Amino acid sequence: MEPMELLTSSTPYSVYNFHLPQSLKKNAEQLCWEYNQLPPGQEERRREILEKLFGTCNPKTFVMPGFRCDYGFNIHTHGLAFINYNCVILDTSPVHIGANTFIAPGVCISCVGHAMDAQQRAEAITTSAPITLEDDVWIGANAVICGGVTIGKGSIIGAGSVVTRDIPAGVVAAGTPCRPLRPVTEADKIDLHTVSF
Repeated sequence: MEPMELLTSSTPYSVYNFHLPQSLKKNAEQLCWEYNQLPPGQEERRREILEKLFGTCNPKTFVMPGFRCDYGFNIHTHGLAFINYNCVILDTSPVHIGANTFIAPGVCISCVGHAMDAQQRAEAITTSAPITLEDDVWIGANAVICGGVTIGKGSIIGAGSVVTRDIPAGVVAAGTPCRPLRPVTEADKIDLHTVSF
């Protein structure tokens, strides 16, 4: 399989990392650097860069500075997506970010992993698997989402969690490893009478 086919595949894979052409990363390196250097008030230029960087970029995609990714073309936003400061997405496989998704500061979304065996790791054998954040997901600050994970619609991942397995829809999940704690319920709604506008 050709490198581009491998990288954009929806199936997990293993590879000698040094066999992947480094030229595929050059565009992302340049565009991330430009994006992160822009002064405030450059919304139109930010939009242009995101549209060049991401494989699919919904017009309601907002990314705060300090953003880094491996390739960019494997990142797909499918509606309103707010990605806060210092997010890292290691998109060695496709990353799908659903509508109305909020990603807090310091989050790491990593499709890539390394071989468990020390000798294989030293030989740069890596693994990769896609990540999906379904609609209405909220990822708390400094959480880590590992390759092969799907986070179900409407779920909330607590700050500092490490997500190594799928999380079902409609739950609050937290911990290391992350696990569902309880469902999101009507009791979680904020009383709008207490909100100042």
